Amino acid sequence: MRDLHKSSVLGSKHGSLMSWRPQYRSSKFRNVYGKVASREHCFDGIPITKNVHDNHFCAVNARFLAIVTESAGGGSFLVIPLEQTGRIEPNYPKVCGHQGNVLDIKWNPFIENIIASCSEDTSVRIWEIPEGGLKRNMTEAVLELYGHSRRVGLVEWHPTTNNILFSAGYDYKVLIWNLDIGEPVKMIDCHTDVILCMSFNTDGSLLATSCKDKKLRVVEPRSGRVLQEASCKNHRVNRVVFLGSTKRLLTTGVSRWNTRQIALWDQEDLSMPLIEEEIDGLSGLLFPFYDADTHMLYLAGKGDGNIRYYEIGSEKPYLSYLMEFRSPAPQKGLGVMPKHGLDVSACEVFRFYKLVTLKGLIEPISMIVPRRSETYQEDIYPMTPGTEPALTPDEWLSGVNRDPILMSLKEGYKRTSKIVFKAPVKEKRSVVVNGIDLLENVPPRTENELLRMFFRQQDEIRRLKDELSQKDIRIRQLQLELKNLRNSPKNN
Repeated sequence: MRDLHKSSVLGSKHGSLMSWRPQYRSSKFRNVYGKVASREHCFDGIPITKNVHDNHFCAVNARFLAIVTESAGGGSFLVIPLEQTGRIEPNYPKVCGHQGNVLDIKWNPFIENIIASCSEDTSVRIWEIPEGGLKRNMTEAVLELYGHSRRVGLVEWHPTTNNILFSAGYDYKVLIWNLDIGEPVKMIDCHTDVILCMSFNTDGSLLATSCKDKKLRVVEPRSGRVLQEASCKNHRVNRVVFLGSTKRLLTTGVSRWNTRQIALWDQEDLSMPLIEEEIDGLSGLLFPFYDADTHMLYLAGKGDGNIRYYEIGSEKPYLSYLMEFRSPAPQKGLGVMPKHGLDVSACEVFRFYKLVTLKGLIEPISMIVPRRSETYQEDIYPMTPGTEPALTPDEWLSGVNRDPILMSLKEGYKRTSKIVFKAPVKEKRSVVVNGIDLLENVPPRTENELLRMFFRQQDEIRRLKDELSQKDIRIRQLQLELKNLRNSPKNN
């Protein structure tokens, strides 16, 4: 422990020495500060889920805010138009079709009214939110996707391809869904325990995962081939994020001494991290967020109210600490506004939506670069991935990689995507991926699953009995008709 203390003291000395270096001081982001929205611009009275699953339970885009809520029987989430701030009525309509708790929700990056959800009921569902938000409870999804044998903990949209969705289940599998046909088309089956986190590089040609088996992996998503793997003995990885197209990864986790820690990795060599840095001795999970446009990394602690931020460079020391946003209210999770939804006139470079469970409150926090000028700040808003997909599902599945289509954030940038979601017509049948029928002979692993399977089978038995009795009646009718034909005078 003495060594740890010594190294942390050295680290802090080193940090204070770094702070006067000219190249560090020249950063245009050194004075970025967090600004909390006034109370009337927050969302209040929301029964935020009490689920302990380590997800954000919140998804936001330029039109809507979605939050997973506490609900009796089944799982539900709210979808609120962004301009509808203030107190939300208790009877506000919900999306409530799942039979189990909702564990993750994500907006489609290219179609602003399409959201994916996954649940303890083993399904992934795709919902189409009407213009202006919900007027009544929504129970019918446009697509219900069954392929996992256990609850589904994570969903992630492909960053450059339309209608490709990844889901990770407690069956240790990642399924890749082509929503044009409503089927899983690939299965990544290299994990030996629960997948904790998934992150794509900029063009979506690589997928990084962290897993409960203490391994960090970089996977080629179409083939499922593991390109790099790290067994993290000293740094127990929880979360991973690709640092854009820098060929670097950042992980947050826990050190041997149970302190919170971050590590930076080269995606082509995971044998050793480039650097490891102690953060603090708190126990909550650290959520990392990376902004490729400003090269800023934000670290938010679950269960505390702090958001630290750093600038990431290509040369050593790689990480330069900038500042810390502090607040007494602990955060359960954080939603992040996509770039095209930010207020560029206020020099806003990032916006969090913080879930404060105890108060039933969602609090927007804007990260702002202080500038005196009123004009558009070209240097802090480079071209950024927009709302248009670069690829179709077929192109991506055939092996094509393409960088995102970029857009400018200058005025007139709020272009709405022309794409409309068309749900495929699906017949109930087996789901075969990699030669395995995913829905065949799957033993239930929990009491809930057993009950669900029991009720599903009861329904199926009832349906088959009905079908059988209908067929019996039809057979009797046909037998009578045949008898009548035989006995008719013509045949005599």
